[in-house]
Amino acid sequence: MATNWQLSGDYFENCNCSVVCPCLISPAPPLTSRPTEGVCDVALAFHVDKGSYGTVALDGLNLALIAHTPGPMADGNWTIALYIDERASDEQAAALGAVFGGAEGGPMAAFAPLIATNLGVKKVPIIYQVTGKTRSAEIPGVMNMSVAPLPSLRENEEIWAATGHPVAPDKLALALGGPRSTFTDHGMRWDNSGKNAHYAPISWSNQ
Repeated sequence: MATNWQLSGDYFENCNCSVVCPCLISPAPPLTSRPTEGVCDVALAFHVDKGSYGTVALDGLNLALIAHTPGPMADGNWTIALYIDERASDEQAAALGAVFGGAEGGPMAAFAPLIATNLGVKKVPIIYQVTGKTRSAEIPGVMNMSVAPLPSLRENEEIWAATGHPVAPDKLALALGGPRSTFTDHGMRWDNSGKNAHYAPISWSNQ
């Protein structure tokens, strides 16, 4: 029987597609368009403001998930890796791994059937920051990503879309990767500076 869980917080992602990513917004069904660079290299970073997995509290923890797909995302054959906040206890790490790996329902379960290779979980220091409308996450020596909103015709306002993205289906900001948005690990090396990005508040559960 699945463990009841819920969490709320903040997230952003930065991929290697040109703005705006056709995997999400195009004339074709979602995730079926070919990424603008042929493959997808994407990092998603999360901060849990408040959360629980059964009796295990998840408040204040950070997490990152990276994925590589060799073609359209809907075709599968994804390679993923998880990075969990080093402050997490073993119980908390196991809970986050279950939730973000899609094994316990919720939004990430939509991606689970597409994953062919899981490179595993590492416990690392993760710094997640929100400064105004900019989000950033750093894993020293591995990942340094930041995103900021695309400019809008309405001064100082963000562009929000209800795209149905499993992570934040009803409210997703269109954004751009900041300078030096890089990832290096597991034999992969990306620079997604100036590329497509999104961010949103999140509220998830498996209820």
